[in-house]
Amino acid sequence: MTAPLRLLLADDEHLIRGALAALLSLEDDLTVVAEAATGPEAMAMARAHTPDVAVLDLQMPGADGVKVAAFLQAEQPDCQVLIVTSHGRPGHLKRALAAGVRGFVPKTVSAQRLAEIIRTVHAGNRYVDPELAADAISAGDSPLTEREAEVLELAADGAPVAEIAERAALSPRTVRNYLSSAISKVGAENRHTAVRLAREKGWV
Repeated sequence: MTAPLRLLLADDEHLIRGALAALLSLEDDLTVVAEAATGPEAMAMARAHTPDVAVLDLQMPGADGVKVAAFLQAEQPDCQVLIVTSHGRPGHLKRALAAGVRGFVPKTVSAQRLAEIIRTVHAGNRYVDPELAADAISAGDSPLTEREAEVLELAADGAPVAEIAERAALSPRTVRNYLSSAISKVGAENRHTAVRLAREKGWV
């Protein structure tokens, strides 16, 4: 008999993560070997337990599911990644696929269906929720460069340019240039609106 697939579950909502762990553990061929509530914790748990499949929430403190997926792609390429989300915006899906994510599904999916998708991605196949895929195709690509998106995200909490520059290891002048370019590309009148619009599209 083959050994069960070893799963890492990462979600900052403890109730959802606990319920998911209990439901997936009912499947004979699946076993939850680790749980995490933040992005950095998920990375540490992946290092400690070398799971076969990581089931990650998209939005987590410390590092989102896409960043954790990129980490796993680099450090544990044999671990397949499946992202579950309640924020399935087009840009998120494109970023996830670029980071090597094999599955992308909404949190409305049933536990039984999720178990099937886990087996699908472990077998090396890809599964993307059809509705999310259709939205991503119709939304088009992000106009922002990686650096512009990063700087815009750092500006989301209203931090001054000097603080953003320090956090991004850039000069204040470069930060202003990136912000100005991002605001223009998104079609906003200021950086706060630009952040909101970019988030609605899933570009940051």
